Amino acid sequence: MDSKKPSGLQVWTPLLFAFILMFGMTLGFNLRDTLRTKRDLGTVIERNDRLEQIIDLINEKYVDTVNKNNLYSDAITGILSHLDPHTVYIPSDELEEVNEGLEGSFYGIGVEFAIIRDTIQVTSVVKGGPSEHAGVETGDQLIKVGDSVVAGKHITSEHIIRMLKGKEDTKVVVELKQPWNNSKRSVTIKRGVVPVYSIDASIMLDSLTGYIKINRFSANTYNEFVASLKELKTKGMKGLVIDLRDNPGGYLDNAKDIADELLPGNKLIVYTEGRRSPRIEYHTDNKSGFEKGEVAILIDENSASASEILAGAVQDWDRGVIIGRRSFGKGLVQEQYDMADGSALRLTVAKYYTPSGRCIQRSYAKGKDAYAEAFVHRFETGELTGKDTINVGDTTKYYTANKRVVYGGGGIKPDVYVPYDTTKLTPGMMNLMYSDDVRNLIWDYYVRHRSTLMEFHNVREFDRKFKADELVTAFLKMQDPVFRRVVEKVMQHNANYRFFAAQMKAQMARILFYSNGYYSITTEDDDVVQKALHVLHGGAYSAIVGR
Repeated sequence: MDSKKPSGLQVWTPLLFAFILMFGMTLGFNLRDTLRTKRDLGTVIERNDRLEQIIDLINEKYVDTVNKNNLYSDAITGILSHLDPHTVYIPSDELEEVNEGLEGSFYGIGVEFAIIRDTIQVTSVVKGGPSEHAGVETGDQLIKVGDSVVAGKHITSEHIIRMLKGKEDTKVVVELKQPWNNSKRSVTIKRGVVPVYSIDASIMLDSLTGYIKINRFSANTYNEFVASLKELKTKGMKGLVIDLRDNPGGYLDNAKDIADELLPGNKLIVYTEGRRSPRIEYHTDNKSGFEKGEVAILIDENSASASEILAGAVQDWDRGVIIGRRSFGKGLVQEQYDMADGSALRLTVAKYYTPSGRCIQRSYAKGKDAYAEAFVHRFETGELTGKDTINVGDTTKYYTANKRVVYGGGGIKPDVYVPYDTTKLTPGMMNLMYSDDVRNLIWDYYVRHRSTLMEFHNVREFDRKFKADELVTAFLKMQDPVFRRVVEKVMQHNANYRFFAAQMKAQMARILFYSNGYYSITTEDDDVVQKALHVLHGGAYSAIVGR
């Protein structure tokens, strides 16, 4: 009997099944490891029998009534107290607000306001927002929202925000009053996407130098930066100052993309690595927004995380000069894990490292309280006010591209140190600047002189022609005789008077020309900005970066 030869399919079938089996096992193990690290905190708590038993016993047997949700929240807080300072639990009622600043938008009507003498004053209308389309103007007073009277009711800002925000495309009717002519009108506003801008200012400091102030790294920061860069280049920008002072960080990708606009070629920008997180490297992608011109990055003790990534990359590649004071020192990477009840856990999963290999995370070994008090310690030691003795937590030497020595373990140390100007930032001067009297005076002046102020075509014309002496004089007249003598004594010092007058002028410029107007005035007397201009336009720049 003739035997039949096995077909090709019959020969390969066992091997095919073996391959599928191996692939399935590998995939299963990988999914197991992935899900083990990705499962939400709710699952972890549910599987912790001891915690469940304790909370259930308290809930059933304790002598007084307790809130079970609060017990869980306190338990989570206790667990996290043993971890780093940047691993945090965000309750569900706070998560939306926390995320808004980073997402770059929310749903609302698009106005900024201040409550002055129990009246809600529209101090700014967001460009491109729903209120601008509806005809709302800066200076309008908000009298009613829907059927609710909101003027003269001792209402809080939080309550007004809740009334004005809402779902997309829903409508709200507001009654507005124009104080310059006492006319009233009702306006229907369709709620929509309101952008939350992360770039406060994009201006020319002089004919050659651009200035971009970034307040956070949100989802839209890179796109805003590119647009600002393009506009400044059309105005003749050859050098760029990027202000990251008071910038707490945000999304790493946006900081990486901005660094890509500054760094040429295939350069390492940052890499992250953790116990359960493999090393991930972020390189430039040959973006070429501003690879040739001189760059200065401004930092201070509140520049953290993504700000330090950008500053560290620029410093390690000797692409620009870092100016200001030592940065915050946050070199930890968080991932957000959303839970079923709407809350979230931001868990530290890795550390990030600059191109030279340094981690700039400062120590938290002495606990969270000591970690939080570092600013006070730096002030007491004189580091912030003039003693350029910046101690770093890690004495290991790292080297920039041009072999300059840099250190990690405590923030980015600037190439050019600029201390606090303590003559301007005395408690007395700050109390004056941020007093209700100053805010009310500036707003009243705007309302009374609105038609004249609106004749200024741009901030440069305003800066040249508007004199703030009248505002200072009016402020003094508002005070009772005893306090007036104290203020007059402070104002006898020319530096104090100039600073006070410039700040009032800048606040008026903000009303007229948004944040660009404010920074156009304040940068003229900003020690760190002026030092940056001196470095960029002098021989110091090449000497610092080694070329």
